[in-house]
Amino acid sequence: MSMKLGLGLYAHNLTDENFRFARQAGATHIVAHLADYRNFVTGTIQGPETTRIPGPANEPWTLEELTALRASINGAGLELAALENFDPHHWSDVLLDGPRKAEQMAGLKVIIRNMGKAGIPVMGYNFSFAGVYGRSFGPWARGGAESVGYLQELAPPDDEIPLGTIWNMVVDPDAPAGTIGRISQEQLWSRFKWFLDELLPVAEEAGVRLALHPDDPPLEQLRGTARLLWKPELYRKVFDLHPSHANAAEFCQGTISEMVGEMDVYEAIETYTAARKIAYVHFRNVKGKVPNYYEMFVDDGDVDMIQALRLYHKHGYDGVLVPDHTPGLECPAPWHAGMAYALGWMRAVISMIERGG
Repeated sequence: MSMKLGLGLYAHNLTDENFRFARQAGATHIVAHLADYRNFVTGTIQGPETTRIPGPANEPWTLEELTALRASINGAGLELAALENFDPHHWSDVLLDGPRKAEQMAGLKVIIRNMGKAGIPVMGYNFSFAGVYGRSFGPWARGGAESVGYLQELAPPDDEIPLGTIWNMVVDPDAPAGTIGRISQEQLWSRFKWFLDELLPVAEEAGVRLALHPDDPPLEQLRGTARLLWKPELYRKVFDLHPSHANAAEFCQGTISEMVGEMDVYEAIETYTAARKIAYVHFRNVKGKVPNYYEMFVDDGDVDMIQALRLYHKHGYDGVLVPDHTPGLECPAPWHAGMAYALGWMRAVISMIERGG
């Protein structure tokens, strides 16, 4: 079985046009980011019209919605490899140990069961309070291409997270003034264990893998809150909590390469691929390490990406790799051009490796 190429699409990009683009660029799979999905469907945020069924942001995604999404992707000759990111409205109190955590957990279980019925095999998630915070944008990639980075001197204030906010999104506009306070490693891991204890049995029954994304930026603490997975070796602790096939990694190779830990990125690829713990891969290159790094073109960072693909192949990885992010090219369609460049490079190198080159 060969490695597969995928494209990650956010809610506003889940269009027939982009499905055709993905297929034309050589992808066979889509990873769909559904946070804010219903805002685009209902038109409360400007976005493309779709035929999907709208519903309140805090209610679980329905079987009808997920089936319609998969059908539209299949209609373009693609497969739906995974959903990525619960909507913060779905699990804010699960993360914050709030009064509605049991109710929200019941909703997460509905989502996972609906995914199983719809034939969607993976749910990617990031168990974090601050989420992705502090990114900067600049002409840092080859030829001055616009790219994403984390630079300590440009990062916003490391202030505590306001009440009613999680993952940089407001989930309760009527929340009182104040912050969620400081959250320790002990509190974080206790909440995470409860999350796995509750949801993994449902995922196993539904045939869905829960795939954990590492923290980006990979800091031990951010905005007064502990971070769960800021070194590559911490995946071992995650998997030791529940040695289930359904307890897996959304393996962001870019984030792993940004980390400073006992493992380097190559050892992490070998370790977790050999253990069959990688559900899918974010395949991107970076220059530098936390607290100062930039995202680069796939063939132009610190990581030998051909060697990385050889390691996945060596250990029999036959899952999906998505470019995740890529610098934009100087043209009328920077995102499309950047993704087409990354997918073309990946397709060529995978073909070479699988033919013995």
